[in-house]
Parts: sequence; C-alpha cells; structure tokens
Amino acid sequence: MTALTYLTLEGDRAALPAEAVDTFASQLAGRLITPSEADYAPLRQVWNGMVDRHPALIACCQGNQDIVQAIDFARSQRMCLSVRGGGHHIAGNAIAEGGLVIDLSAMRTVRVDPRQRTARVAPGALLGDIDRETQAFGLATPLGINSTTGVAGLCLGGGFGWLTRKHGMTIDNLLSVDMITADGQRHHVSADEEAELFWALRGGGGNFGVVTSFEFRLHPVGPEIHAGLVVYPFDQARRVLQAWRDFTRQAPEELSVWAILREAPPLPFLPEAVHGQRVVVFALVHGDDPARAERDVAPVLAFGEPVGQMLGTQPYAGFQSAFDPLLAPGARNYWKSHDFSDLADEALDKAIEAAEQLPGPECEIFIAQLGGAMSRVDPTATAYAGRDAQYVMNVHARWQDAAEDDRCRDWARHVFRDLAPLATGGGYVNFLTEDEGDRVASAYGDNFARLQAVKRRYDPDNLFRVNLNIPPAPPEVAA
Repeated sequence: MTALTYLTLEGDRAALPAEAVDTFASQLAGRLITPSEADYAPLRQVWNGMVDRHPALIACCQGNQDIVQAIDFARSQRMCLSVRGGGHHIAGNAIAEGGLVIDLSAMRTVRVDPRQRTARVAPGALLGDIDRETQAFGLATPLGINSTTGVAGLCLGGGFGWLTRKHGMTIDNLLSVDMITADGQRHHVSADEEAELFWALRGGGGNFGVVTSFEFRLHPVGPEIHAGLVVYPFDQARRVLQAWRDFTRQAPEELSVWAILREAPPLPFLPEAVHGQRVVVFALVHGDDPARAERDVAPVLAFGEPVGQMLGTQPYAGFQSAFDPLLAPGARNYWKSHDFSDLADEALDKAIEAAEQLPGPECEIFIAQLGGAMSRVDPTATAYAGRDAQYVMNVHARWQDAAEDDRCRDWARHVFRDLAPLATGGGYVNFLTEDEGDRVASAYGDNFARLQAVKRRYDPDNLFRVNLNIPPAPPEVAA
C-alpha cells in the first residue's frame, strides 16, 4: 500500500505511512477502506448530491471496539475526523475531507422491549428500521418524516415529526445512551449518570463523542392511523394558509398539519391538469381513534375548495415513508430555515411570493406545525433551545443539474433574508447548511455557553469538529 496524506486538526497536510494504515486495519473487525478500493466511491457519497468530499480513510465499524480503535487512531495522528450514521444531514458533515470517517451504517440493530415500552437502537439505524420494529407491537417514538433519515443525527440535533405535538421531540423521549468520548472511554449516560453530558447530547449534535446505542421511550401508536393529504390550488393560497394558521393555533395535540408550497407531483388522486402546477398541500397525521380523527380533521377540508384529497386510515409506518420519493438521495439540496412563534399575515404573504418564484419543480417551502408537548419543556432542560417555535419553515431548494446551483441557492437565501425580521432568530441545527456556522450560537441561545463548558470537559481538543461545531470554552471560563 502506498503512503496516504491526510488533513490534520491544525489544517495541514501530513503523510500517513503504509505501516500505520496496515496496523490500524488489522485492529478492526470491520473493513478499512482507502481511496484505491472499489467500495470507496459509494461509501463517500451522502444524501445531498452537492457534497463531494474525499476522505483519506473510511473505517466501516462493526461494533464498539472498532469505534474505540478509530477514535484512538484519529487522536494519535491528530487526524480530521467525522462520524457517519445515516449520512442524511444537509451539510454533509458525515464526510471529513482528507480525514477519517467513522462509518456506522452497518450497525442498524433495533431491539424493542414491549413490556417496558422502550427500544434500544444502534447508531447506524434509519428511521424506517425503528418504525418497522416498534410498529410490530403498536408502539412508536417521535421521529422525522423520511424513513431513510439516520436516527443518530436526527436525535442528537433534536428531532421532530408527526408525533411531536403529542409526545414531544425525539430528545424528549431519549432515556439513555452509550457512547465513546474523544479519549476513547466508554460512558453510559442518562438523567442519573453523567447528567450534564446527557443534557448536552439532547440537541448538542455530534460534538461530544460517538453514541453507540440509544434507548428511547415508546408510546402506543398505530399500527394504523388517520393520515393523508389535502391539496388546494395556488390561487387560494392566502385564504387557505390563513385558515390553516388560525386552525393550528387551537388544534388538538393529537393532530399535526404541515403546509407545503410546491409544484404538484403526479399523484394519482390529483387531476392530470393539476400536475406540475403550483399548489398548497396540507399533510396531516392524527394519532387518536378514527371517529375522533375524522371530526378533528374535517376543518382542513373546509379551508377552501380542494382539488384533491387522500385521507383515511393507513399504516403509520407506511405514511412515515410516504415522502421518500420526494427526498430520494443524490439530488442537489440547499436549505434555509426559520423558527416562528406565530405566523403573521406578512410572513404568509412572503412565503406565497417566494413560492411564485420557485426555481425548479423539486423546490418547495414547507412549514411544520409544532408546539404542544414540545413547547411545555423548559428551554434550559435540554440543549435544544427552540421550545418557543410553534412553526418551522424550511426553504428547500432541490435540483439535479450543477449548472443550476447559483440560481437555486440564491432563491433560498433571498427568501431567508426576506423572512428574517418576522422569525424568532433561533434555528434548528439539523436544518443548517455548511455555510451557516455563524448561526450555531444563536440556535442554542442562552444554552450555548453551557454547551461550550461540556465540550471543554469531554473534548478539549475539539476532535469532533466536523459538525455544526461548538468550540470548547477557554480553560479559564470552563473552570
């Protein structure tokens, strides 16, 4: 094997002798992939097609000891390091350019204890893995809305989805984790064991080490729920969005209704004449009994005159993957997002104006309805600080051709700037792109200094920095 070069923590290039690589490879139960191997190209690819990074090494870990060996190797070489779970984060932080990738994608085990209503989840598991296993017992925990999302990144950044209004965020249902910190030491972390680290992990992202196992609280959900879509023509956008906003202010917590402004895909329940036309889509999930669900959902059908609707009882796990075709890996993606404590008419008008200028058929603006159980958690109880967000708006630019990069990104940035005066000023770290490092501190608000102190204790050299980084507090401040 020829010698490799790698990127150091100081930002320099250094040589990595072949003997060191061979020794490292021999210590792993999994495989160590170098750039010369056939598996290298697919393993460096992530969900966002804009990310094109070339790591020096990829350690395909099969268990905890592999992870320890990889952390120790990166630390001893002062090698830039990243951690890949599902590889779904918009910023592409799963791949360290010129560094070592700890790839956990083979570790996807989910074990459910139906008596205790808990699930133990490995770090490479995807949301679909969890839903499949928990729904076998009619149980679920709040996750996202795309079955191919990795649970590790989703949870460590906060995590919200259809069940959040009733059961809280993903982190609000996290009971414990097993993890390995930058010094290679194993930890079991919970509210009763290393409580400060547990506080930081619930929203602080991958800044503190590698989580090797998550334990979640489960709730009775499904296996069937009332869910679906209601679609309105775009010329009714202002009317139906105002009606939706007013309705969501007092909607029952069992019901979540999200608004999407985009061009209509060729869904079979829509008239062909609507395909490719701008529309307002309301996607909803109701987790209670069907009779109550139909009553609670009825107002959504009366916001205006819909051009189509598909509502009814269906498997919860099925609806969790309903949007997968619109979020398939490989496309080019750029996001900008805002939190809102309320949506004034001006904010809705600006969103409508932005949707009139969609730069492509895959671009959209979606507004997630939050609140409920999530908002009743004290903003200092976890690292995630955005408990005042009743809505999260994601300006989602998505396209296929690299020649469209500037046009699509400029659209998203313009919409973001236009809406900024009406937003809370906070943000959701799982939606931040790689050029938004300056928003990390504002996303955590008053919790940021406390996070820096935890970082100083567990990762003083900032080994885990290929992320939306929380730098360690200076020693005198941490003390």
